[in-house]
Amino acid sequence: MKINGNQVRKGTLLLIDGGLWRVTKSEATKTGKSGAYNQVEMKNITTGTKKNTRFRASETLDRAHVEERKMTFLYATDSGIVLMDPNTFDQIDVSSDVIGDDAVFLDDGMEVGVEFHEEDALSIVLPSNVTLTIDETEPALKGQTVSSSFKPAILSNGLRTMVPQFINVGDDIIVETEERTYVKRAEK
Repeated sequence: MKINGNQVRKGTLLLIDGGLWRVTKSEATKTGKSGAYNQVEMKNITTGTKKNTRFRASETLDRAHVEERKMTFLYATDSGIVLMDPNTFDQIDVSSDVIGDDAVFLDDGMEVGVEFHEEDALSIVLPSNVTLTIDETEPALKGQTVSSSFKPAILSNGLRTMVPQFINVGDDIIVETEERTYVKRAEK
């Protein structure tokens, strides 16, 4: 599929010179004489190399076709994770390079989205929020229930985050997966 240079956004997957590139940053810029362009930072999916380039609005680029499928997380291996298609029960191995730091959020039976390009898994799309338990934090102080101050906490998956003063060890909280931040206390 063809797109114009000014349509390139963060997360867009492009086919350039036979390589598959994911846009990591995109900033639209307009200058006086040279006209509008997009300043783009990209990362090659296969080699991991990065490059910065400019795309003018008049340029035509090839956008890679990406298919997202829902899959179920089964278990982790030394080299990555194993996912299962809930419709066909086919299992696939996904490299830890594809998952990256997001592996800490995976839980048995969790449904995730997997982006595929020509049957190759490119990335994992986690749910926007997950429920985790507080393993370690300072005790709550009386009178701090209304205050907007936060304290450090370690969650059941080993993740460190900041939580409000009224949160205690053993409490379940909802964490936003992209920013890795506290959202609210989970309802019981």
